[in-house]
Amino acid sequence: MLTIYNSLTNQKEVFVPITPGKVNMYVCGVTVYDYSHIGHARMFVAFDFIVRYLRFRGYQVHYVRNITDIDDKIIKRAIENQEDINSLTERFITATHEDERALSVLPPDEEPRATQYIPHIIMMISRLITEGAAYASDNGDVYYQVNHFKEYGKLANKDVESLQVGARVEVNEAKRHPLDFVLWKASKIGEPSWPSPWGDGRPGWHIECSAMSTHCLGNHFDIHGGGHDLKFPHHENEIAQSEAATGEKFVNYWMHNGFVEVNKEKMSKSLGNFLTIREILQQQKPEVLRYLLVASHYRSPIHYSEDALTAAAGALERFYTALRGLPTVAVDSEVGENYEQRFIEVMDDDFNTSEGLAVLFDLCHEISRVKLTDANTAAKLAARLRHLAQPLGILQSDPDVFMQTGKHGQDVATIETLIAARNNARSNKEWVKADEFRDQLSAMGILIEDSANGTTWRAKD
Repeated sequence: MLTIYNSLTNQKEVFVPITPGKVNMYVCGVTVYDYSHIGHARMFVAFDFIVRYLRFRGYQVHYVRNITDIDDKIIKRAIENQEDINSLTERFITATHEDERALSVLPPDEEPRATQYIPHIIMMISRLITEGAAYASDNGDVYYQVNHFKEYGKLANKDVESLQVGARVEVNEAKRHPLDFVLWKASKIGEPSWPSPWGDGRPGWHIECSAMSTHCLGNHFDIHGGGHDLKFPHHENEIAQSEAATGEKFVNYWMHNGFVEVNKEKMSKSLGNFLTIREILQQQKPEVLRYLLVASHYRSPIHYSEDALTAAAGALERFYTALRGLPTVAVDSEVGENYEQRFIEVMDDDFNTSEGLAVLFDLCHEISRVKLTDANTAAKLAARLRHLAQPLGILQSDPDVFMQTGKHGQDVATIETLIAARNNARSNKEWVKADEFRDQLSAMGILIEDSANGTTWRAKD
């Protein structure tokens, strides 16, 4: 049975969807004021393979991941750039989608934007005021009243008093309680705003996700996910405002992916180790970065470094070497089925990708062994390997294309011409000339391999 670690209860639980065979899932997406960084990549890939695996196991998944396109950071960046806010957000939404496609991240079924849900946000805030869970202040802001929600702090596993101690809460005389959080912000000169019963303004960050998720998936749904840094206060606040507004349980299973450390330090612009996805992909193949992100359990931290990327590249090369030269065939119901059983057993344990990859490596070794004597069985095992790797979003490329694509891409036509010239020199027993062509290829970052079936090449790591 599939088990999921539920951040709300801090334990693994057997997954029982609200509607048998169907999964409604919401994940907090990005705030689009800059290029996505490796921490975002961790979230994109983690919940992508979770959705892929749920579908692999036969569930019908409705996956919603939002975009925050109005926020203090967005406004600040637009002012700094002297750029229209819509132009800024559209530019970074496009860039985000490009990064996702590069990492083989499937698009969500719905991708709501905060600015498209202003009427729903206003309606939810009005309901909270009616229920006594929110109040409008004299300055035009509207706040959620945390003391109204008796279970506030249940996701953080702390009570209100504990959360207040040492909390960095901005002094604000308009609040009734230091932990009260804003639902609607009164407009300032030059900022985008929308009309509301409390005056022109814009939504606070937390209310956006409650309005979007409940509209797309209903008041009560199966899974809510996001980065570990969102657990408090963002997800805590979502629970409080959603359950106060609807009177229903909000979410059954809360899932949070771990942090990314760069060279054993938390990623930070001040430390100079802040890496965007596209910066990394200028130096390495996208599938290598995806493999690195898949190789660790989604709840554990990932330690990013050049050495880790190199190790990921080497692991993928071993897989593709085993697959190389084998014809594409359909999955045989019997050949390699024991590996599938093992794969499902470990992946059903809270999506344990590290153990899942260990099973795939065992299958890879079996392919390499069988390949020497029984190409037909090896091809069927290779089909099984690709089938099991699909939920992880890896090993779906042509092996030759992967092996022959370097970090920066290669001039394939020139390489093929040099290889042909070398082979011609070898045929004429012009060994010195043949070695010169090999050296030229090596200088281009190309390794060539001769076998009874001809000459193949691949890019150096």
